[in-house]
Amino acid sequence: MEGMTKADVDKLDKGLAVRSGRALRPRDAATLILLDRQDKDVLVLMGRRHARHAFMPGKFVFPGGRTDPADSRIPVGAPLRGEEEKKLVAGPGRASAARARAIALSAIRETYEEAGLLIGRKGAFSTAKRDWQGFAEHGVIPSLDVLRFVARAITPPNRVRRFDTRFFSAWRHDVAVELPGGGPTNELEELVWLPLADARKADIPDITGMILEELEGRLADDPLLRPGGAVPFFRLVRNRFVREVL
Repeated sequence: MEGMTKADVDKLDKGLAVRSGRALRPRDAATLILLDRQDKDVLVLMGRRHARHAFMPGKFVFPGGRTDPADSRIPVGAPLRGEEEKKLVAGPGRASAARARAIALSAIRETYEEAGLLIGRKGAFSTAKRDWQGFAEHGVIPSLDVLRFVARAITPPNRVRRFDTRFFSAWRHDVAVELPGGGPTNELEELVWLPLADARKADIPDITGMILEELEGRLADDPLLRPGGAVPFFRLVRNRFVREVL
């Protein structure tokens, strides 16, 4: 599906941001879709955003947020798989390998901050960066080889906030430490594991529903989510939303 109908555009407008009247350059951001198998179902972790948030209040979302400059300077236990890095540096903007690494690391950091889940391997880890101190305290070395790049979406122009978001996926068994009290930021009021079909029926942004549908299709073809799979990319081109494939 290359083009989208006006109804699709309207849905994305509501789901990605609200209008601002001025053009903003999208900021790099990353989201992690954490999956778990339970019998024949695949479950996905989602959290409800606080009602006081200006951006998507009360919606169920995946953990994620903006890429910080410090993310580029964090040591890792294992780098991105080559197939994944190749996809990340492709497409508009053509991020460098270092920037792609930082974006992927931000997905891991945000999952810790918002959900209290530390993805990586047990081992000695140290850093002076405050946002990563939880990994040092719990002896977890963040590792990028478990991440799969599964989607990308850019917020349309003239919105209050614009993000160039890369959606990653990983499995629950890639979590080295799961903190019982959740993440330190408390940005998500409620964390739940939902079957994919139920997650698509929850109160979610429309773009989230589209990404879940794409992921469900990929899992049907490749239950293991092997590296290098096709990556759907949603963006506005000449005033028309399109779905491209990276």
